[in-house]
Amino acid sequence: MEAVIFCGIQATGKTTFFKERFFKTHIRISMDQLNTRNKEQRFIETCIATSHPFVVDNTNPSREDRAKYIAIAKTNKFKVVGYYFQSKLTDALSRNSQRTGKEKVPDVGIMGTYKKLSLPSHDEGFDELYYVTTENNTFTIKEWADEI
Repeated sequence: MEAVIFCGIQATGKTTFFKERFFKTHIRISMDQLNTRNKEQRFIETCIATSHPFVVDNTNPSREDRAKYIAIAKTNKFKVVGYYFQSKLTDALSRNSQRTGKEKVPDVGIMGTYKKLSLPSHDEGFDELYYVTTENNTFTIKEWADEI
């Protein structure tokens, strides 16, 4: 049983990473799809009740944002794995400018998330923590070293 928590500003590749790495094995929990915290909570509770692995595909910029997911997963004996996506503001704004429709996020939203962003740490309760970078549309994953 595994709970995966993504962390990083918008347009850093989180959803694409989910599709490449977890689509066939984990349920995707995303406010982009579910739209309300109530629905999000119900999906998480269902995954917990059925012992089904899930990925929280949200920005989760702060320790407080991540804490609620870590707590419910740990309480229910899920392994908690975090992935921090390199969050260079200029790169994210550039990638976002290439998006269209609902996928495009207002720049002010990305900048607001960036201001709230705090790096994750093992002491939050992660059993495993990774750092994800993107170059030439390829993801590179490294073990987290509590410094970047």
